[in-house]
Amino acid sequence: MSEFVFAPSHHVPFRDKEAIERCRRITRDQIEQHANPDYRIKVIPNAEVPWIGVTDMLGRIKRSAEEGRRLVMILPNPNPGYRHVARLINALQLDCRNVWGFAMDEYADEDGRIAPDTWKYGFVHSLKSGFWGNIDPALRPPEKQFLGPTDENIDSYGKMIEDLGGADVIYLGPGWTGHLAFIEPDAPEFDAPLDEWKQMGTRIVTLSPYTLAQNSLHGSFGMSGDLAAVPPKAATIGPAEVIAARHRISRHAITVHGTHTSWQRMITRLVTHGPVTPRLPESLLQTLRSDIYISETAAANIEPDFEKGY
Repeated sequence: MSEFVFAPSHHVPFRDKEAIERCRRITRDQIEQHANPDYRIKVIPNAEVPWIGVTDMLGRIKRSAEEGRRLVMILPNPNPGYRHVARLINALQLDCRNVWGFAMDEYADEDGRIAPDTWKYGFVHSLKSGFWGNIDPALRPPEKQFLGPTDENIDSYGKMIEDLGGADVIYLGPGWTGHLAFIEPDAPEFDAPLDEWKQMGTRIVTLSPYTLAQNSLHGSFGMSGDLAAVPPKAATIGPAEVIAARHRISRHAITVHGTHTSWQRMITRLVTHGPVTPRLPESLLQTLRSDIYISETAAANIEPDFEKGY
């Protein structure tokens, strides 16, 4: 059989063929190994991954209540797991007066206008209705302590977190492009050498076409590939906010509704074992104290199955 060799499409943000092939060959048994002891990778059963965030968050909230200490979290959205955190808070009667939750990103329109928290498809709406709104009124913090980027605060959003003493934790997970939050590898607003890129903070960015495709499969947009339903831009934290957080927890477990199909299987390998580069934004975590939880499905070997179609 003759070999057919080609370069990745110019549309693909990361195109280093040697690094791609090396990461593609990483097996389930090898994926937990990493040279940085502070970058801790653990493969766990699929069903356990959603509970990693729930249990970690609840523990931090409980300690905050007991110690009377401020807790600042940077949070991803939408996340159905938040209602479980709220139920446990209510059951344990945890006082959340010292809890602050910052949405890591929010959609914006073609002119960079950020979606209001009343837009039912938005991330801040999800955060407030799914998390803050499910906490008993006697226990929940003031609404001003659960917030996201807006047209008015986008330029100072990072400083708002900094002024509270910085984020104690940020919860993450790589997108199809390797983005974290909406720090896209192919966004012109984040086009900079690594050292300069690391210092970049909150801003409005152009979303990658791959992110539009990824998010069009989300439940909030009908799970139907409706590309036009996903806004073209977004407000997002930057690498500076990720680096400044005291701890990072990243979960890799996205499948197509519980099947073995996972677009995350390859990008997981690239961001955990590929080069640290703005072309793979979540690769930044390899240099920082981070806990990475990978589902068995995402960790599975990459190999063809000619009996399957899409």
